[in-house]
Parts: sequence; structure tokens; C-alpha cells
Amino acid sequence: MIVPEELTDEDRLTLKTGAFGAVFLVSNVDPGMLSVLKESLAASDAFADASGVVRAALTTGPLPRLPRDSALEVEAKVLPALGAAVRILREKSPADVAAYREVVLAAADRVARAHAGVAPAEAAMIERIRAALGEEV
Repeated sequence: MIVPEELTDEDRLTLKTGAFGAVFLVSNVDPGMLSVLKESLAASDAFADASGVVRAALTTGPLPRLPRDSALEVEAKVLPALGAAVRILREKSPADVAAYREVVLAAADRVARAHAGVAPAEAAMIERIRAALGEEV
């Protein structure tokens, strides 16, 4: 297992872009003002449950910058970032690959469930996230 310092700033930003972006994608599928607060808290709780390298990557440094023009642009940036994050961890900290996948999927699921249950569009987005993480759909 590596220590967090062995991940570069760029590596940590890639992990964050994937994780925070996944939460944004699920949240944005079924937007609403009241649900935004609940969803943000749900995602924060999931990220706080992470440990080791994954927690350090997700809780330190700057927040990622996501496109603001369209959900398709966000998806085009986030889904590849998820795959890149898995590759980075596979190379530098293989023991943390499963933990990253689990925390991203847990955050996405908690966001989807935070307001009136999981909508079909949210479930579909979670499946795209799962595929980007290299998990069986």
C-alpha cells in the first residue's frame, strides 16, 4: 500500500474528478433545490467513510472543475476520469481499487436515494458510472 504522498496532485485531482463528478451526474439527472442539500450531505457522508489513500485523495486539495455548459460535457469528462482513476490506483495502490469503486458507487447510490428514492434515470446513470469503473453491469 502506498502513502497518499505517492499520488501526484494530478492523480488526486483525477480521483476527485471521477468521484465528485459521478455524484454530480446522478444528482443532475433529477435536479431540485431541496434535494440538492440532501444529496450533498449524502455524498459527503459516503466520502467520509473512505479510508487510506482514497480518503486522502478525496478530502485534500482543490475541488475539480467540471464543465458547466451541459450534462453531456460533464459526462464526457467524468466517465473517462473514473476509468483513469481506477488505472492510477491499479498502478500505484492496487489494494485501493476496490475501495475507490465502492466509495464512488456508495456516494452515487446515497445521492439517488436522498430524495424520494432512486428514479429510473438515476439508476441508469449509476450503471454508466459502474461501467466506467470497470465493474460488471
